[in-house]
Formats: sequence, C-alpha cells, structure tokens
Amino acid sequence: MTTEEKQATYNFKTEVKQVLQILVHSLYKDRDIFVRELVSNASDALTRFHFESLTNREVLDPDVELAIHIDVVETEEGEPKKIIIKDSGIGMTEEELIRNLGTIAQSGAREFLAKMSEGDINPGDVIGQFGVGFYSVFMVSDEVRVVSRSYQPDAEAAAWISDGSESFRIEPAEKSDRGTEIHIVLKKDAEEFANEWKLRQIVKKHSDFVRYPVYVGETQANQQESLWRKSPSDVDAEEYKSFYQQMTMDFEEPLAAIHFTTDAPVHLRALLFIPAKREPSILALRKEPGVMLYSHNVLIQEYCTDLLPTWLSFVDGVVDSEDLPLNVSRETVQNNRLMMQLGKMIRKRILRELKTMSEKEPEKYEQFWQENGRSLKEGLATDPTAKEDVQPFFRYYSSKSDNKLTSLDEYIERMPETQEEIYYVLGDNKTTVANSPHLDPFKAQDLEVLYWVDPLDVLIAPGMMEYQDKKFRNIDDAGLELPDVEAEDTTEDTKPAIEEADFNRLVGKFVTTLGDKVVEVRESKVLKNSPVRLVYPQDAPNREMQRLYRMMDQEYEVPKLIFELNRSHPLLVNLAELVEENADSELVTLSIEQLYDSALVQEGLHPNPTAMLPRIEQLMLLAAKADVKQDS
Repeated sequence: MTTEEKQATYNFKTEVKQVLQILVHSLYKDRDIFVRELVSNASDALTRFHFESLTNREVLDPDVELAIHIDVVETEEGEPKKIIIKDSGIGMTEEELIRNLGTIAQSGAREFLAKMSEGDINPGDVIGQFGVGFYSVFMVSDEVRVVSRSYQPDAEAAAWISDGSESFRIEPAEKSDRGTEIHIVLKKDAEEFANEWKLRQIVKKHSDFVRYPVYVGETQANQQESLWRKSPSDVDAEEYKSFYQQMTMDFEEPLAAIHFTTDAPVHLRALLFIPAKREPSILALRKEPGVMLYSHNVLIQEYCTDLLPTWLSFVDGVVDSEDLPLNVSRETVQNNRLMMQLGKMIRKRILRELKTMSEKEPEKYEQFWQENGRSLKEGLATDPTAKEDVQPFFRYYSSKSDNKLTSLDEYIERMPETQEEIYYVLGDNKTTVANSPHLDPFKAQDLEVLYWVDPLDVLIAPGMMEYQDKKFRNIDDAGLELPDVEAEDTTEDTKPAIEEADFNRLVGKFVTTLGDKVVEVRESKVLKNSPVRLVYPQDAPNREMQRLYRMMDQEYEVPKLIFELNRSHPLLVNLAELVEENADSELVTLSIEQLYDSALVQEGLHPNPTAMLPRIEQLMLLAAKADVKQDS
C-alpha cells in the first residue's frame, strides 16, 4: 500500500479552527514566540522521557542525549525557507498525534478566545497560558509537518501535516530515532526566522533556562547554567522572574524568590518561589504540587512532596543536594533521614521570608494571605505540630483594624494590661459580625475583637487554644466576664426601661412562643444597642461543628441556645406594652419569632433565611394596617 493510500484526513475541532483563524490570519510583532512555545513543548517531552527511563530501560535509544536541536534547512533559491525543531523526547504514536495536535482542551481554548476578544492584546502575552502554544507556529508557516516516533521500541513513526486550514493529514513516516521533529515551511514574510543568529537570540531571550541544551546549528544557544547553583549575589530580579516563568509557564511575576546555599549540616542549594496565585492554570507546565529535587545537578524527582508539609504546597522551585545519592527510588527518598534535615532547613527559610515580607512589605503579604492563608489554616487543622509555625502568620479583620488585616501579635500589643484573653466572634462575613450584638459591651469598653469569618476558622477554632500564653475566647460565651478598663460613660438616663412585672410577663411570652427552640430566656447584662442576642450555655459541646455542618450542607440541627433580652431597648419596651394589652395578638407572636430568627441569621446559624420572608411580609401588613387605623 502506498503512502498516499495510507493517508487519512481529519477535520480540526471547532475550537481549534477558531484559534487558528486568529493566529494564521493575523500578524503580530512578537511572532518569535512560536520558538519559545515549541522549545517549551520539546522540553516537556524530554522530561517525560527522562522519568520514563528511570524505571524502564526497554526504551528506544536509551543513551541518546536529551537535547533540542533547531536547524535551518538549506533550500534552492526561490524555494520557501525551512527550519526544523527536533527533540529526543518521549515521542508520539499515530493515535497520540491525532489526539494531541487535533484538539485543544476546551476550557483553555475558550479562555484564550475570550482573552483575545477583549481587545488589542498581543498573543505573546497570553498564548502559553491556555494550551494553544503549538498552534503559534502557524503565524509564521505555510505548512507544518510533525514527524514523531514513540519511545516504545516497537512503535512506528507517523507524520502529522497541516497548512493551518480546517484539516490535517496523518500518514506513515520514516524515522529511525526517538522523539519529534517539527518541519516548518516559512511564509514569505517570515523568512527572517531562517537565520541561525536570529534563532539564537530568540532562544537566549525566551528559553535561556530550559533544563536541556538547545542547539541552533552546531552551537548551544541557551546557557543552561543552573540558576540555583549560582551565588545569590550574582543573580538579579529579572533572571529570577525569567527562570520562574520558563519553569512554570506562569506569566505572572512571583511574589518572592528564595535563593540560598549552605554546606552545613548538609550540602544544599535551593531556589524557591512563592507564586502570586494559589491555583496554577489547569494547563500550566507545573501540574502538581511539589518542588523539583536534584542531586549533583541531575533531576531525580519532578514533584517531590516529601520536603515540605502540605500547608506549604504552594511553594514551587528547585532543591539540589549533593549529599543525596543519584540512584534513588521514590521510597528511598521518602525514608532518607537527610530528607528530614533538608525539609527542616527549607521550611525555616520559607517562614523567614514570609516574616520579612509581612514586616517590610505588608501590602504584598496581604496579597499572599488572601491567596494562601487557607493553606496555613489547613496546616493547623491537619498538623497539630504546625501551630507554632503558622499562627504568627494568621491575619484577621477586627473591630479596630479599619478594613486592614491585623496579626495576633499586633492585637496583643493593643490589649489593655488588664485583658488576659484574645476575643473573637464567628460569623459568615465581615459586615455581619461588625453588627453582631455580642460586640455591644466590647464597643462600650473599647475592647478589640477579631472577626473570624472564614469557614476554616470554625474548623480550627478548637485547635487554636492560645497564643503567647493568651487564651482565645469566643464572645458569645454566656459566662464571659470582661476586664476592668476605663471607658467613656455612655449611659443614657433617658432610655426607657421595662418594669419588673412587665419584663417577667414579656419573658414568659418569649418562653411560650419559642418553646424548646431555646434553653432559656433571660435578661442580658451586657447588651447596649441591640435588642436581643443568642449565647451558648457554658461548656456547650460541639458548638463549632453545627455551624460547620450548615456551611457544608450536611445534616444540621439549629443548636439550642440562651436567648438574652435587652430590657432597655425601645423595641422590647414597645413589645412589652403590646404583651400587656394583648399577649395573644398575632403581632406579638410574629415579632418574637422574627427576633429569634434574626438572631440566628446574625450568628450564621439559620438553616434557611428565605423562610423568614412570609413572616416579614405579614409583619409589614400588620404595621400598615395599624398605621391606617391611627391616621383615621
């Protein structure tokens, strides 16, 4: 059967066609990014083969150098210029060529197309983020032929051919060695790329830190010097940024680079990064948590998760130790005592960097906290030994923070001498807790309260216990006693108060209306501006768990709490008068039920706040009727 008879033609998926329309029919200043993208793909293929070869020697060409070659093809005058980008990586079978080059992950294509539709955006700034990098080659080519042979010894070579239109062809190919070759027929206006000097400049600019040698002709174009093996004093910020972006294909600048070397107690070189975003793009080069582990400048583990605790899994980068043997298995690495020493040293340096950032660059640290604060909190929830490490980095809004985050250390510095506990209030969001009735006595005495409004705050509350010998105290405790502090006298003699007999009658009506929904109804000794509040009985079990169940949409029961009434609040004064006139009136019953439900909402404990709407409408109707009668 001839090659022509074995050919098969396939149509691109719709999203690929749309991407190609943008790239093929538009001209951009930065068309040289196609070299960056193809080199990046080749580097990924080499890494995949490297890890395959660690455990499998039954591969094609096991001893061939892992490298990338870019060659300019000599052509006759008048013929189109050509270049070839070749790697000795893992290669592809015919099926993999169809799957990998004929489709794009739909989410990536959609995001890319949406980004390009926003306006005058250079694809060089965004193309690598969305898994469409290979197709950038069509900005400069009239035809692309991809010839590949898989690492599997019995695999046959195949070719993928396309001119960037609506279809591509697959056919058998002759290729004796492992890897992939991309044959590029350049457009007339892109012949500048058929120049070795030009190609070397592009590699130097975009791919200087690729971990494999990149040859242009016979000359290696990338320095390939391991940045982490340089002295930190010899590396500038731009080099760190370039290395990070080439390593991760994250186009944002990292928040921090941590570069250090040490010879004692172990030999260690490390270059670590704190990303600006917690979650990498689904199509980023670094697809899993973990740092790259090297020994003697040789990569031995792509995603090493044994050096750092899970609560520091957002850290990316490289760790290189010549004390580690080259020929190690994953199990050996995990059980190596040296790994424990390395991990301890690295963790210490990361925490030192975060501490420095929080002190000298508070705005940058706040950005870090918004992205990764939950990781540190998860550390406290999953690793009790992490408490001393992570607590100093916690940040909260508070009743005195003026919309700025505050640390536990700053809170303690502001505490009056007589205060012995760290006060906090739980809630769904900052606005809700800022209006919590529990804050009344604290505002009156000018005492600061931390706002715990992250769902994780509920989970870790039992594990917080204390900080710097100061115990944490939830301000909804029924038996809470405040320290003696000087405060302005805010007493208002003109405030109406309910007489003893009338108040007892009002409490009785609350008890009969609410029934077993509450443990007790009683007068509040601390409320100032709020009519009611719900407080937990002392030593109430599982108080945080019920709140957590509600947040997680699990089986949830509204806890039975103590309902406290502000005897001096005008709303209750008027309600007491209504009870005296007609205790069984619908207005009295609905008002009591609404006060209880509103208190549940403020506490973040109401299972279904929308269920209150019919009652609220009924109360409005009764109020409107009363107003009409009064006018008449």
